[in-house]
Amino acid sequence: MSQDSVSIGWREWLALPELAIPAIKAKIDTGARTSSLHVDTLEARERGGRTWLYFSVSATGRRHAPRIDCVAPAIARRAVTDSGGHVTQRWFIRTPIELAGLRFEAEINLTDRRNMLFPMLLGRLALGHRFLIDPAASYRCGRPLRLKSAKPAS
Repeated sequence: MSQDSVSIGWREWLALPELAIPAIKAKIDTGARTSSLHVDTLEARERGGRTWLYFSVSATGRRHAPRIDCVAPAIARRAVTDSGGHVTQRWFIRTPIELAGLRFEAEINLTDRRNMLFPMLLGRLALGHRFLIDPAASYRCGRPLRLKSAKPAS
């Protein structure tokens, strides 16, 4: 661990700026090797000799929440073993993450996490030596300002 490690809780808000996701709840999971992001839809398309992934994300994880449409180049499709021991093939992207005032790149796999409490899981590879995790703390880095919902015109 680095002397400059930042202390974070077991769950935090983070941002995925290149995906236009200003805030998403994430579980900080040192037991997970890779990071995962819940996607509602996912389509792989070939364009210019590369595979591009078109997907939608609900940043709050709630079923009726507004969805954010995203596009990112695929970096790989690999086997991932979940906590139940099941192996599935998942697409991976690489994108910047902003957490606790730090910005860093991470590989994230895209999957269906609709039955999980958090739409994102931040694993060991993304955490690196940047953070000290306090398992008794939640949202130590603060919550983002709530976006005002649009009111219908009168």
